[in-house]
Amino acid sequence: MSAGDSMPRFDAADEAALLEAIDRWIDRELKPIVKEYDHADRYPAHVVQQMRELGLFGATVGVEYGGLGLPATTYAQIVMRISAVWMSITGIINSHLMLALAIEKFGTPAQKTRWLPKLASGEIRGGLALTEPDAGTDLQDIRMSARRDGDHYVIDGTKTWITNGAEGACVALLVKTDPSAQPRHKGMSLFIAPKQAGFTVGKKLDKLGYKAIDTVELVFERYRVPADHLIGGAEGQGFYQVTSGLELGRINVAARGVGIADGALALATGYAQQRKTFGKPICEHQAIQLKLAEMATRARAARLLTLDAAAAFDRGVRCDLEAGMAKYFASEAALENSIESMRIHGAYGYSKEYDVERFYRDAPLTVIGEGTNEIQRVIIAKQWLKRNPIA
Repeated sequence: MSAGDSMPRFDAADEAALLEAIDRWIDRELKPIVKEYDHADRYPAHVVQQMRELGLFGATVGVEYGGLGLPATTYAQIVMRISAVWMSITGIINSHLMLALAIEKFGTPAQKTRWLPKLASGEIRGGLALTEPDAGTDLQDIRMSARRDGDHYVIDGTKTWITNGAEGACVALLVKTDPSAQPRHKGMSLFIAPKQAGFTVGKKLDKLGYKAIDTVELVFERYRVPADHLIGGAEGQGFYQVTSGLELGRINVAARGVGIADGALALATGYAQQRKTFGKPICEHQAIQLKLAEMATRARAARLLTLDAAAAFDRGVRCDLEAGMAKYFASEAALENSIESMRIHGAYGYSKEYDVERFYRDAPLTVIGEGTNEIQRVIIAKQWLKRNPIA
């Protein structure tokens, strides 16, 4: 499905077959290796190749460009399933698809023809470069500059926390083309920035969780990019292009939260039926039953909110309210379920021999990524009031 379609062209049978294939791949390829790669913080190159073969790098890219054209509702379910086992690798897909979405939704015809087929096939993998050392939630405060020089732009500055920055070949790069513009967002532009002279990968960030994938600093020094790499061909549109794409990014993070919440619940459910205290399985103790009930309810509510946001995205309507609600609630559900699962596991939950500790380390990223939950609540409130004005 392309970003402008009102409804997806994808039926229930197609979705069921695809999700079954994803489940088989998860069981066969991911579950046996996740602990090893996570603890070693090792990039899973062979898994990335498998994702390419499955078509996941073109998951939401239109079929006319070689993508799968999946509706957001199906894409979200794929992310949920993978994240219930290994959340980290869904970030590789998310960042890449946000680059593709920016081009598909706002690019010129020439940009779409040139870049989208290679992005959809995974021949070129990339990401979205927004955050800077002193600018995260407030994107309008970025300092990276681009000045016109003939038929090129010269870009200088630093980005950080960039997924696919090391292993990818290209990023969508948010810059200031007019630092003096007021309001500030009118001076921002978005470029397709392939790796070449002037584009340097800096340090890899050592993280609490979200292991095994590349999260790096990118440095641009006198980086010359052709003017035809300006997405849409007009300056001053970058902020709008990015924030529009963040709706899908937040649905992705919400789906990751659902996956973590589900995965933590599944681990707790299994352990509670095996572990015995005072002569019976701990699942028969009311204290554990209360925890499981709350965890199951949170995971279910998070799933429904996320699918609701994805359905709104598929209808082509503005869905920052729905995406914000889903991202906020699902990420908090991930955080709460992961720690409750750890508590049900007791001392074993604190051991690296058990998977629950990975969920506990991965969950905090979801409350920060694609806009902190503090800013999500502000967005939700503003959009709620806008949709419900006093008579």
